[in-house]
Amino acid sequence: MSFIIDTNTYTYLGQKIMGKHLQSIDNKVINRIYGHGKGWVFTVAHFFDLGGRDAVASALKRYLRSGIIRQLARGLYDYPRIDPELGILTPSTDAVARALAGRDAVRLQPSGAYAANLLGLSTQVPMKIIYLTDGRSHTVKIGKKEIVLKRTTPLNMATAGRISGLVIQALRYLGQRHVDEDLVSALDSRLDADSRRQLLKDVRFAPVWIAEIMRGLGKKEETAL
Repeated sequence: MSFIIDTNTYTYLGQKIMGKHLQSIDNKVINRIYGHGKGWVFTVAHFFDLGGRDAVASALKRYLRSGIIRQLARGLYDYPRIDPELGILTPSTDAVARALAGRDAVRLQPSGAYAANLLGLSTQVPMKIIYLTDGRSHTVKIGKKEIVLKRTTPLNMATAGRISGLVIQALRYLGQRHVDEDLVSALDSRLDADSRRQLLKDVRFAPVWIAEIMRGLGKKEETAL
């Protein structure tokens, strides 16, 4: 068995692997990271079009050791944002969610207190953030924050990624007894014309009491026309 190393070529079992090729993958990986900018969260899967898994993983390990990127959890990395006063910042929840969805090729739908917070219906910022998914259930911990991916039914995922999905999940979390006129008015103020039309299209996916609220919000768009 021969194992000869020179400046540009590795020879292993009679096969040559060009060092320039490895350098090229490294450059492509770092260029993609820089291209997305600080705050980008990613996995090895985000680079598979650039080279094999082992080559990409090796490149990420080198940039991890150099301090350019940071490992957030197993298989999850970011190109961290740095504040002059606060230092290295925690990545946004949405950035982590997008990375997980892209890695696993699944859809995610914010749920629970997080959905209510995104719509401005609650000031509570939960430490456990729940996303419904059509993929497998699992939990990712980023510092003190937990991001829970919870497998759910096709019905709950029918409106994933749309304003109607966010409204349905937020109102379901708050509960019918706690959804009064003031809360509906607060939600109303955050909707544009496209959002209202989407609510009307998706009423069939909502529980009866939420569907009634969605119709009321959506009809304001019809009246305006």
